[in-house]
Amino acid sequence: MNAEPWVTAIDVARHLGVVKDTVYRWRERKGLPAHKIGRLWKFQLSEVDEWVRAGGADESSDRGGAA
Repeated sequence: MNAEPWVTAIDVARHLGVVKDTVYRWRERKGLPAHKIGRLWKFQLSEVDEWVRAGGADESSDRGGAA
């Protein structure tokens, strides 16, 4: 079995070329896939990449931001 590792928001930020705060904002406002493990949020890069390909990171998809 080849289990995908869980990564941190910092790892996701590096992977996507954004800052950590953007990762947390996308999780909160845009539904970036994340899993709470204890008190920490963890991510799987395959889920993150799929979310990005589906348009999750598009600026026009931000429904929680101020107008």
